[in-house]
Amino acid sequence: MTAPVRSFLFVPGDSEKKLGKVAESTADAVILDLEDAVSAGRKPLARQLVSEFIVAQLGDSRVPELWVRINPTDTEHALADLASVVPAVPAGIMIPKVNGPEDVVRVHHYLEALESANGIAAGSIRALPVATETPVAPFRLGDYAAAGIARLYGLTWGAEDLSAALGASTNLGPTGEWAPTYQFVRSLTLMGARAADVEAVETLFVDIRDDQGLAESSRRARAEGFSGRIAIHPAQVDTINAAFTPTADEVEYAQRVVEAFSADVGTVALDGKMLDLPHLKQAERVLALVAAAR
Repeated sequence: MTAPVRSFLFVPGDSEKKLGKVAESTADAVILDLEDAVSAGRKPLARQLVSEFIVAQLGDSRVPELWVRINPTDTEHALADLASVVPAVPAGIMIPKVNGPEDVVRVHHYLEALESANGIAAGSIRALPVATETPVAPFRLGDYAAAGIARLYGLTWGAEDLSAALGASTNLGPTGEWAPTYQFVRSLTLMGARAADVEAVETLFVDIRDDQGLAESSRRARAEGFSGRIAIHPAQVDTINAAFTPTADEVEYAQRVVEAFSADVGTVALDGKMLDLPHLKQAERVLALVAAAR
């Protein structure tokens, strides 16, 4: 099982200063942003900087995985983004504001053509759609399970663009938790990802000063089934990594579960409880999360 990414850190693609600090990051992956963080007039410069930056980091094991967030597929920028960055071979592409799997399939075909044209092995570049940013998108989350997108890494969700699309004045409830609409969308993202057998990536935590809140929210997210989270500030990364790294007790138990199933049986007894294959799968996920921390 491939180790999931615990932390994705956004970095503006047009900031040479911030790009220069990427090697110092403890994030598992950095998302070089060509969308919201870059004004329309600076997008050509951002493409060039991002492409050159990825090429310059090739082979440096100290650098996190380098992903790129392109512009939405219905804009003039999306194809230019892909044509510019694919030759540099980023680890993955984040696709914003998708309406459903068909938008991801469209990007998949663009990537296939660009990989082939640049002598890159098919499927090398993964895809992570922000799958809830339009009003229709949440209704399509279950469709990813049958879409057959081999390069699909996972699904993530976002509340900010969705609330704007809905005309909402806030996406929070009176206590500061997500309002019911966004709790519902979050749950559907988790279920849609797991139905498609891909990773579920928790959305960002807006208050960069509330480290305790970030830690608690991230621990809850992992307990529910999310395998990683997006960071919007470098100071959030270590907290996210810690929350998505299993404890020593969890690792020890997971190892015992895997060992118990080593006899190739469908059910086993462990610590007075009967376990079956879903328990084995969960134990393997725990060990995969540990591998991501190394």
